[in-house]
Amino acid sequence: MTARTPELEADRQALIALIKDEAVFHGDFTLSSGKKATYYVDMRKLTLDHRAAPAIGRIMHDLVTDLDVVAVGGLTLGADPIANAVMHASAGLDKPLDAFVVRKEPKDHGRGRQVEGADVKGKRVVVLEDTSTTGQSALKAVEALRREGAEVVAVAVIVDRKTGAQAAIEDAGLSWYAAIDLDDLGLAPQ
Repeated sequence: MTARTPELEADRQALIALIKDEAVFHGDFTLSSGKKATYYVDMRKLTLDHRAAPAIGRIMHDLVTDLDVVAVGGLTLGADPIANAVMHASAGLDKPLDAFVVRKEPKDHGRGRQVEGADVKGKRVVVLEDTSTTGQSALKAVEALRREGAEVVAVAVIVDRKTGAQAAIEDAGLSWYAAIDLDDLGLAPQ
């Protein structure tokens, strides 16, 4: 992916540099899928960092801006800071986006909701993730959103690990978008 404007591409290149310097860890890791890996891309280190979050918001907003959606979010915890960054990046624009959070399970008290934040019923939305290995976290969020009546149109990730998530998302009838891939980071698929 190349950003639409020189400013967004500068954001993207700066984020790639930060990821390489501060969020790629080498060693023996077990991914959430159970797969083994010799490196780990810890995007939470940057989605929660004041230097990276504004650029993440602008980059991810640019990635989904043509999809005619009203809100972004995903499975808590990974998607929360990304959705908030996108919401803030869009706040001063013609079509601001709201954010939502998908809990792993519905609350057992209060209103018993699984999706919090923006009202998604009958609305077009995008599920966000920091990275994805199998796509299962995103698909869990998609399932919960569909139960709430949302029209999920795509899944967008910051870093595509190139390990099958895209195929799983597309097999579910959704579009797949990634801002950065392993080639950008000088890493090989595992």
